[in-house]
Amino acid sequence: MAAWARVGALSGAAAMAAAAYGAHGFRRSDRDDYQKELYETANRHQLLHSLALLGAPHCRRPALAGSLLTLGIALFCLPLYYNGVTGDPALNRAAPLGGSLLILGWAAMAL
Repeated sequence: MAAWARVGALSGAAAMAAAAYGAHGFRRSDRDDYQKELYETANRHQLLHSLALLGAPHCRRPALAGSLLTLGIALFCLPLYYNGVTGDPALNRAAPLGGSLLILGWAAMAL
């Protein structure tokens, strides 16, 4: 299995673990709806982009696509998870950069 597929598989496993936490522990907490929405958004994007990473080894520039997608997942999803769990928006400034990297990662797969 190619390295980027392994990264995608591990990210997908982490996304499923986060989904289980979200479904069984986080949703029943006293957090407000916005925090729950942020958490769900992070989880959905992590899972979708983990699947994209599985395809990165099959494109013409796997290192570029895989790097962009991995950094994008980290910079987009982790701040949203953090804000959703803690209510602290301190890391939110990284999310737009992460989203841009995710877009570029998809574009790199088309090269």
